[in-house]
Amino acid sequence: MTSAQHFVIVGAGLAGAKLAQELRGNDFDGHITLIGAEDRLPYERPPLSKEYLSGKKTLDEFTVANAAWYRDHNVELLLGTEVTAVDRGARTVGLPDGSTLAYDRLALATGAASRPLPVPGADAPGVYTLRTVEESDALLELFGTAHRLLVIGAGWIGLEITAAARAAGVMVTVVESASGPLLGALGPEMGEVFAGLHREHGVDLRFGAQVQQITVSDGRASGVRLEDGTEFEADAVLVAVGARPNLGLAESSGLLTGTGVLVDAGLTTSDPDIVAVGDIADQEHPVLGRRIRVEHWANALNQPAVAARTMLGKAASYDRLPYFFTDQYDLGMEYTGFAAPGDYERVVVRGDLAGREFIAFWLDPQQRVLAGMNVNVWDAGDRINELILSGDPVDPDRLADTSVPL
Repeated sequence: MTSAQHFVIVGAGLAGAKLAQELRGNDFDGHITLIGAEDRLPYERPPLSKEYLSGKKTLDEFTVANAAWYRDHNVELLLGTEVTAVDRGARTVGLPDGSTLAYDRLALATGAASRPLPVPGADAPGVYTLRTVEESDALLELFGTAHRLLVIGAGWIGLEITAAARAAGVMVTVVESASGPLLGALGPEMGEVFAGLHREHGVDLRFGAQVQQITVSDGRASGVRLEDGTEFEADAVLVAVGARPNLGLAESSGLLTGTGVLVDAGLTTSDPDIVAVGDIADQEHPVLGRRIRVEHWANALNQPAVAARTMLGKAASYDRLPYFFTDQYDLGMEYTGFAAPGDYERVVVRGDLAGREFIAFWLDPQQRVLAGMNVNVWDAGDRINELILSGDPVDPDRLADTSVPL
């Protein structure tokens, strides 16, 4: 690549910022333009429902790089700017003022948005979501005034915010349409661990609950009504029913999409001049042997190293196993691997399940380890990773026996 090359990155979150850093780290000396819809420097999102929401971290601590880094490394920032279109034939991106920006290579890192809840009252004042610093700030302010919060959705975001609210003394009711929490991520066996955790901290959990509407009183959300007629009152309502990838640019430009933007192992899209990283990347995973799209911090952090090499015409493959973590009350957890509902035959527990100090393993019908979750047990991640990557069958009884080294 010569200095005449211009690389454009659309999306100024963690993935976009890390990609700019990786390009410079790979000695790319051309022009880089990083475009982001938010009017602030790129930052990481996990703290918004964890340390930042609990007052343990400041924004500066999870901002990817300060303004001086972008200036010193000649990365042009266009913040508060939403790209309106991608013209693949002309190799340009459209900007809100009607102008266009030419690119030689393009990276899409557009992330995801909070999934809306299509019920009456969902757009009323007093209905909260969480995706940005401003929304986290609004929740922090709410925790200082609200007595009761109604949370719709028992996924990671809903439960992490619930834990933060309880720590602030706010009473919480969680309504979830599924039969338990985190079923898509963990299945019923380990979902029950989190249900018990929240019940012990005074959370009112209502599963199998279909929300008919968010009720409104005096112009503000006042609770919810379920389809069976049950009503719950609250000072505010949090909608946490998942996220949806921001695929508008990819779809309108004709890139191939599925659950996200279809990319190969090197993160190249159906257009060889365009890569996709982070939440939107629906990747052909070389280790798992399947397509997978993961909305987690680890992908946004680690995929850019591969995408940078791909943009520079070097061989690269993203083969890391999926990884995510959570902290709720006194429970800290890390999960490695991929065990979708229907993929696994059994869950083996190693350690003290009741005391929430254990490792759980998801095994397929051939007794191979698909995924592992360590709960309040640390320094086990490498061993879990090795068990998954080996592809070898295990003896479930030995796996559960803490006297047998992993």
